[in-house]
Amino acid sequence: MNSIDLNCDMGELPEAITDGTQESLMPSLTSVNIACGGHAGDEHTMKITIEQALRWTLALGAHPGYPDRANFGRLELQMAAETIADSVFEQVSTLAEVAARHGVNLVHVKPHGALYNQAAGNRVIAEAIAKGVARWRHDVVLMGLAGSQMLEVFRATGFTVAAEAFADRRYEPDGTLRSRKFDDALIRDPEEAGRQALNIVQRGTVIAWDGSEVAINAQTICIHGDTPGAPRIAAAVASTLRGAGITLGALARPFS
Repeated sequence: MNSIDLNCDMGELPEAITDGTQESLMPSLTSVNIACGGHAGDEHTMKITIEQALRWTLALGAHPGYPDRANFGRLELQMAAETIADSVFEQVSTLAEVAARHGVNLVHVKPHGALYNQAAGNRVIAEAIAKGVARWRHDVVLMGLAGSQMLEVFRATGFTVAAEAFADRRYEPDGTLRSRKFDDALIRDPEEAGRQALNIVQRGTVIAWDGSEVAINAQTICIHGDTPGAPRIAAAVASTLRGAGITLGALARPFS
């Protein structure tokens, strides 16, 4: 693999948006996933995040999550599939309207937190996400966990998909993400995150928490904007990849 997209979840932390932390991540990225009113974000934070991303010519995507701000969308909810679809549609549509006022289109949609993790192993939830996005439009890329069922579902419903891996998260031996309830779930060391990203691109693998090697085939790598030290992590990942001759480039927008 000679190129990779580097994405980051943004528009989630008001203080990071205003104190410069969020924008300091952007020189290292090619895409941003913008919180759109579910787990975080409102039209004001969407607007500012879009304006910052455009200064760095980054591709824009929606980051819908469970409408549960108290738990930052990271608590599994038991919502009916139709309710999930309605929520995803509302969130993505809202961000798309804000983006349109800036003369830009969304390129991709990436679910957030518990919604993402549940969809990775639950076809009904994955189908609900796809249904919600499809109600808005089909000509976007849907991001999902590399090797998971959600990518199969998204593809079967007519979407172009992008398999995602994570530079700053530790993995289980089965290729799922290690739960945040464990202290070692996050990779906080920038050099380690850089090595993991390079292994993903060059070898198609990650080292799970137990030392086993896990196959990962990804087109995009995520760095979480709320990980402690995220700007340094992003810079280290980008520098490591570029130093190895890897081109960083955003996902192409599909048109049908």
